[in-house]
Amino acid sequence: MPNPADAIDVIAPNFKSRMSGVTSTVFRLVPIQARSMAVATCGPNIPEDIPHIPPGCLPTMSRRRRVWHARRNNEMLAGIALKRLLRKDLKLMFTSAAQRDHKKLTKWMIRQMDKVVATSARSASFLEVEAQVIHHGIDVERFAPVADKAALRAELGLPQDKVLVGCFGRIRPQKGNDLFTDMMLRLLPERPDAVAVMMGGVTDQFRDFHKALVDKVAAAGLQDRFLFLPEDPHWDVSRWFKALDLYIAPQRWEGFGLTPLEAMACGSPVVATRAGAFEELVQDGQTGTLVDIENLEAMTAATARLLDDANLRTEWARNARAHAETHCRIEQEAEALCAIYRGLLDEV
Repeated sequence: MPNPADAIDVIAPNFKSRMSGVTSTVFRLVPIQARSMAVATCGPNIPEDIPHIPPGCLPTMSRRRRVWHARRNNEMLAGIALKRLLRKDLKLMFTSAAQRDHKKLTKWMIRQMDKVVATSARSASFLEVEAQVIHHGIDVERFAPVADKAALRAELGLPQDKVLVGCFGRIRPQKGNDLFTDMMLRLLPERPDAVAVMMGGVTDQFRDFHKALVDKVAAAGLQDRFLFLPEDPHWDVSRWFKALDLYIAPQRWEGFGLTPLEAMACGSPVVATRAGAFEELVQDGQTGTLVDIENLEAMTAATARLLDDANLRTEWARNARAHAETHCRIEQEAEALCAIYRGLLDEV
């Protein structure tokens, strides 16, 4: 019986069983890359529609040239073991999104790679080896402005005639949800047409943090204009972004951060901190405003400006969509990675 890996040129492992940002990246990219190359992922709980091979086939796959594209430490280690211990002809590649100093073992593994990619210039600055910067992209056909925003809002149970200000993602201090809450509690009383929408999952560790935010809004008497929504159980969250007029990314820390880009693609200007790759995604003064991390005064002023100037929101919304559509397509990310794969496969 043939080994499933024998027909594959590039293996992009995904060794985490639960959903994460890295897992989402693999699941979005591999089907696109597989249209032009023999690319597959490998790991537990891979959806059937994602090209994949079983982990059990790795030790017995043939020794012809392949690329092993890791995105986690355990995936780097597995690639090194397959190459060094089982003598597989692998070209090792690693993508780093981390914006922190790496531990000694991680640094050693990174030095064993044949090619290193960073998802942002800031991530690259923490590496001690040469790295090529390739930004994440998004599906700009799925994340796109909607023709009838009022109808979509009605379908989602959102106010149809208000200015909706969104903040989406996991609810935890790292994401700055408390900063968003404090800011909107300042802005909402004087702006009756504005409604805040916070949507995201809450793990047990941060239940008290979330409850404190809900209680603070209730104490201000603004619970009808500050909506706390649970995480959308579906893969496609684009419809929530399409319903917004303005998006806030108040993060204290972020690895990369796709949400501002997804909002811009849907035609929403953005107010974002200088966390993650936001400085490389948001065109300050054209598609949104960048503020320093935890600078609540600056964030409040930038948001107030956009809430109070509908013409500016419209102009920046148009700019945001054009920028995302031109520069931030997931197909561009996929092809940039495939170009590296081809080069590694062709190396003597």
